[in-house]
Amino acid sequence: MIHTEKSAATPARYIAIEGPIGVGKTSLCKRLATTFGYDLLLEKSDENPFLDRFYQNRKQHALPTQLFFLLQRAEQLRGMGQADTANPATIADFLLDKDQLFAKQTLDSEEYSLYLNIYKRLNLKAPSPDLVIYLQAPTDVLLERIQKRGILSEQYIHRSYLEKLNEAYTEFFHYYKQSSLLIVNSSEIDLVNNEGDYQQMVEYIVGLPSGTHYFNPKPNFI
Repeated sequence: MIHTEKSAATPARYIAIEGPIGVGKTSLCKRLATTFGYDLLLEKSDENPFLDRFYQNRKQHALPTQLFFLLQRAEQLRGMGQADTANPATIADFLLDKDQLFAKQTLDSEEYSLYLNIYKRLNLKAPSPDLVIYLQAPTDVLLERIQKRGILSEQYIHRSYLEKLNEAYTEFFHYYKQSSLLIVNSSEIDLVNNEGDYQQMVEYIVGLPSGTHYFNPKPNFI
């Protein structure tokens, strides 16, 4: 069992962690970056000036919120695409493909058409991850975690929106083939605060072969 920080090794030089709001992407991303000694690439939600307004009134503020995130992610990944192979390995808490997933859920048809036009004109050539880790959890679990972490703006998130988003993620990753994929059932485990749960995850990632894999761990009660 791997316990020492930066002692693990994985062939995936670019890992992206994905999943719906509240599933624990960023917290796991930070911890894995420490364990593997990887650079961090984090979504900067706190820099989006429209996000708080979006959670309170999705219809009115969806388009500027979505475009801000698109341009932000494009800028971050463009830098990665220009990097050479000598640069450090990276772990990110977002996947560019998910931008369109969110757009489809939040924008009306005219707004989505405008969004796609801007997306295409950006001519993005973002690098593909070697491994995507998709964290799953039921909507009730997501709502509980969102309430527990207590971010004020997120308390406006409606169950119906979260349910719709969760279903969209499930469908998206059902057909995902762009890179190796690890689907993790995180509903009954704590990958941040429970060392046993986390070590199970690390051991499973190390040496993981290419393809699609499912990780349904038993919780460690410690």
